[in-house]
Amino acid sequence: MGQLDDARQALLSRLIDHAPLFPPASLPLPDAITEDERARASRDAFMLGRFVCPATRLDELPDVGRGVSAVLDEPLPPGQSVEAVELRMEGDLTALSSLAGEVYVEVPLAEDLDERLDVLAARGLRAKVRCGGAATPSTEELAAFVRGCRERALVFKATAGLHHAVRANGEHGFLNLLAAVVFADEERALAETDPGAFELDAHAFRWRSRSAPAVELARARRDRINSIGSCSFFEPVEELEALGVLPL
Repeated sequence: MGQLDDARQALLSRLIDHAPLFPPASLPLPDAITEDERARASRDAFMLGRFVCPATRLDELPDVGRGVSAVLDEPLPPGQSVEAVELRMEGDLTALSSLAGEVYVEVPLAEDLDERLDVLAARGLRAKVRCGGAATPSTEELAAFVRGCRERALVFKATAGLHHAVRANGEHGFLNLLAAVVFADEERALAETDPGAFELDAHAFRWRSRSAPAVELARARRDRINSIGSCSFFEPVEELEALGVLPL
C-alpha cells in the first residue's frame, strides 16, 4: 500500500476482500465468480482486495485475476499457493507463518483478548476480528480490539457485518472503523451515528474536528488495517456513493 496523493485512493484502495461464497450471500461458485467479474469490471474496482475462498474450494477456483485469501476450514491443500490465510485462534500457532505471506488469526473478543493479541504479536502473525454475523460486538469490545492492535503494532482485518458506511441500527460502520484506526479515538469513532460527521475527498479524511491527509491514510492502511471482508462488493460501494464519496 504505497503513498497515494488522493486521500480517497489512499483510504479505500483494495479495502474490500470479496467473499461472495460466504454468508449471508453464500453464492454458488459460478455465481460468485460472475459477481466478482462484475466487481472487477466496475468503475470502483480499485476498492477490490483479495478474493476470499474456503481452503476446501481452492481446487475448484478459477483464476480470479488477483490474490486469494484462503479461510482454513481444513488444512491448506498441498501445493496450493495463496497470498493470505485466515483461521480461528485454536491449537498450535507455531508453523502458521510458513503458510502464506500474511496470516490472519481470528481473535474472540473475550476477557483474555490482551493475552491473545500478545501471542499474535510475538509470533509475527496478524489479527482478524468479526464485527457482525451471529453476534455483533459492542462498541467497547471492538474498540478494545482496535486499541490493542494499535498498541502492539498488529495489522488486522475485519469481517462480517460491515456493509454499512456509518453505524446504524446497532450495526458497525466501516467508516467508523477506519476513523477509529486513523484517529485513535476508538470508542467515540465507533459510536458515531451521524453520516455528516464524516467527509472523504481528494484532500483528506475527516471525522468531526479531526483530519488526516493521504500520506497518513496510506500509512494507516499499510501498518494497521489491511482490509474488510464482505460477501458483497457493491453494498459498501453504494453506501459510499450515497455519501457522495464515489465515484472518484
